[in-house]
Amino acid sequence: MRKSVIRELLKVTQDPEIISFAGGLPNPKSFPIKDLEGVIDQVLEHDGKEALQYGTTQGHVHLRKAIAERAAKDGIDVTEDNVIITSGSQQALDTVGKIFLNPGESAIVGLPSYLGGINAFRSYESNLEGIPLDGDGMRVDLLEEKIKELSKEDITPKFIYVIPTFQNPAGVIMPEKRRKKLIDIANEYDLVIVEDDPYGKLGFDAPPVKPIKAFDDEGRVIYMSTFSKILSPGFRLAWSIASPELTRKMVICKQALDLCTNTFTQYLANEFIRRGSLDLHIMKICEMYKPKRDLMMKYMKEYFPDGYVCHKPKGGMFAWVTLPKGIDTEKMFLDSIKEKVAYVHGKAFHVDGGGERCMRLNFSYSSDDQIKAGMERLANVIKKKIEESKAVL
Repeated sequence: MRKSVIRELLKVTQDPEIISFAGGLPNPKSFPIKDLEGVIDQVLEHDGKEALQYGTTQGHVHLRKAIAERAAKDGIDVTEDNVIITSGSQQALDTVGKIFLNPGESAIVGLPSYLGGINAFRSYESNLEGIPLDGDGMRVDLLEEKIKELSKEDITPKFIYVIPTFQNPAGVIMPEKRRKKLIDIANEYDLVIVEDDPYGKLGFDAPPVKPIKAFDDEGRVIYMSTFSKILSPGFRLAWSIASPELTRKMVICKQALDLCTNTFTQYLANEFIRRGSLDLHIMKICEMYKPKRDLMMKYMKEYFPDGYVCHKPKGGMFAWVTLPKGIDTEKMFLDSIKEKVAYVHGKAFHVDGGGERCMRLNFSYSSDDQIKAGMERLANVIKKKIEESKAVL
């Protein structure tokens, strides 16, 4: 087991003078506090005895039904029996690792990929094989080459882990054609796909794309999503959708982890959905985050030196930046802290040791003024590093 780079960075950034682009934090101004006051009163008055009691391991049945109904609108063939409510997506990721990975076995992840998933899988002493991304997500041509290469060594990956929509950290979207190809590869080589979708509803400029799970005819995809980015991370509520066999295994595993997910917040989330509040709230979040994305792109263009690369994300919460040659963002981090600005360095998201020139910037959390000031501070740090590298040459 390893320390989470992001969790450790968040400790450093507790200094109120530091402008932090490091965490994957929703903006607290997006939290529907007033709406939830009424929801809490309703739940306590009408369902208090049940909401404050232990619940079933699989989750509150009415919430599972609501999630199944919403997933069906996205093209996923599902009933409440295929849904598990988990204590955040991190628990679902850990459960997948516990079920599938024995020491020395392999799984496939993107280059770069979500650090929380990497840490969860590594904790089971697995070998993680990285597949590079391009502007359309994981390179499925290279994926197939890697699977064939591993097969020659008598290695079968236990699963393929992907974040296909507004990928964390790269922000890219996998198009439908590539999603279907990924399913074809999984079918051909008898593999499982773990589809992590925390940001799929946070689109600004892109039409919605069906989840990979919507194209799954053989029960190979474990789909995960969460309320953390669309309602409240403090609820610690997420869900998975999988085949009956995989759902059964995940429920057995979860019984040993926490008995049941927070019952009270499950009732609150269900009531919030029942009132028709969730979709309206998601629209408000997108309306809040899109201008922040635009501001970060504007000030990046205005302040950053020539030679950086950052493709404008069409949704989600992150911008992925590649800096000019000669800069190591891990080594540069302490310099940025001295200038009171923080980010996550690219190596944290790469299982192959790469990403040294990259950084992930979160645009959802900071105020507009902080985005401006933070990008100017960060640009100054980068310029100094470029001058230092030139001096060495």
